[in-house]
Amino acid sequence: MTEPAITPELVAKHNLTPDEYAHARQILGREPSYTELGIFSVMWSEHCSYKVQENPRRRGRGKRRHH
Repeated sequence: MTEPAITPELVAKHNLTPDEYAHARQILGREPSYTELGIFSVMWSEHCSYKVQENPRRRGRGKRRHH
């Protein structure tokens, strides 16, 4: 199965901004594959994004009581 070409239109359909796509390319050091584009799209989506979540390592600090 041949993957589709990564075009600006396909990037937009994945709800990635041009800057986010450029950042994905920088992280990978190359053009992302179609599958990788989908992964970045999900990781950076509004509902699953590291950008909108607090740091999970800091969550709950100071609130737990050790018995």
